[in-house]
Amino acid sequence: MRKYIFIFILFVPISYLFAQKTAPITEPTPAGVTVVTTKNSVTISGKKVDYTAFTGYLNLKNDTGKLIAKMFFTYYKKDGEDAAKRPVTFTFNGGPGSSSVWLHMGGLGPKRVQFNDEGFSEGPPYSFISNEYSWLDKTDLVFIDPVSTGFSRPAPGESPKQFHGFNEDVASMASFIRHFLSRYERWGSPKYLAGESYGTTRAAGLSKYLQDRHRIYLNGIFMISAVLNFGTNDYYVGNDLPRALYIPSYTAAAWYHKKLAPALQANLQNALKEAEAFAIGPYATALIKGGWLSELEKNAIAEKMSYYTGLSKEYCLQANLRVEESRFYKELRRKDGLSIGRLDARFTGRDIDDAGEVNSFDPSFANIDGPFTATINDYFQRELNFKEENGYNIFGDVYPWNYSNVQNQFLNVAESLRDAMSKNPDLKVYMGAGYYDFATPYFTAKYDIEHMFLRPEQRKNVQFYFYESGHMYYIHKPSLVQFKKDVDAFFEFSRGK
Repeated sequence: MRKYIFIFILFVPISYLFAQKTAPITEPTPAGVTVVTTKNSVTISGKKVDYTAFTGYLNLKNDTGKLIAKMFFTYYKKDGEDAAKRPVTFTFNGGPGSSSVWLHMGGLGPKRVQFNDEGFSEGPPYSFISNEYSWLDKTDLVFIDPVSTGFSRPAPGESPKQFHGFNEDVASMASFIRHFLSRYERWGSPKYLAGESYGTTRAAGLSKYLQDRHRIYLNGIFMISAVLNFGTNDYYVGNDLPRALYIPSYTAAAWYHKKLAPALQANLQNALKEAEAFAIGPYATALIKGGWLSELEKNAIAEKMSYYTGLSKEYCLQANLRVEESRFYKELRRKDGLSIGRLDARFTGRDIDDAGEVNSFDPSFANIDGPFTATINDYFQRELNFKEENGYNIFGDVYPWNYSNVQNQFLNVAESLRDAMSKNPDLKVYMGAGYYDFATPYFTAKYDIEHMFLRPEQRKNVQFYFYESGHMYYIHKPSLVQFKKDVDAFFEFSRGK
């Protein structure tokens, strides 16, 4: 999002490695598109789940019936159950411009990239393993690659720009979902969306668009590392709100790297609670005052800011009490010659020198880039038997992304979500966040929800879950285990059980 697009060997039971798999079946569809079908199984919570995987394209047509794009998807359907009644979850990542690889091979699908328990890669070559924490025991899964990402492409002669924008993207993804429900006879199924990062922006937009345009009502939405209001997330001169909302994330990162005072270092939750109170109290007031802030007040705030961020008081004063996140990555561990990650502040890297103002790369992204790219391509070819001459775009060229729908404004899809929840009182929302995530800080998500001004009966439909990890919190084994427990509970909650 925004400025970036974004092995201690795990023990794997023998049954995972030698799960039964049948030869691929080519399935000619009514639309004339070839889909490769394979059968496999995965053990989840000690129980074997047999499933069928459908890998291929769905033809996207405009209102006149003209082919405008081929959208690539991977659909996992549990065998032996009535598909018309079983939940189906449409899943995508963000960027904008990202394929669905991260959720597909990170935490939700039947396979996942192998990291050590802390989420660190041990270098190439990379491999994947069976995912005993997959969602397939609770829901069928459809991983969607938006146009220009993954293998999805515009039709010959069609401009990709018609898909590259907030409104354009929501419309094309909604069209895919509508056609998929018909093609695979899933209209009677409980329906969910699962988005990550900008994918949560998309999911919020889809929640309203699907209802208003296609009369498709959802049972639930999984907001994984959410960004609903860019006004609370984007740093610009004159927009001080993100500076306040980022403070608790600074505290979390400083806590992890042991840069806080002993009183705060003793307990992360207590430290975050104090930091949140400071952020929306004295610190926010100081930011609002601007030039009206006295020198005495400024020094007092800088002292407290230093206390909650691990930065020196002098540095906070030099930054006029406004330390941008990009500077924080470099400054927190400058004396150690290290910079910290944006997607996950637990990770550290070394730049060419220690004098720079910002880090030269995100070490947390470097940790996942190679493993996910290698394994998704290997997986498609060897496990799903899907062969494609075009390259799989982990990130597609979708810029400039069109925000003309909010010209001279910040995109705020929290209002779209509020509208959808008002019209559909049964819609439930999972809000998940990693404490060490600077791409979509956890406190901004809390702020956005509390500023939707949901009625009490609506507010109880939103549940928050937090993890001691980063943006892709599922690469951290303890967080993945908790994530699965939380997801299972949310499915029960969303169905009123």
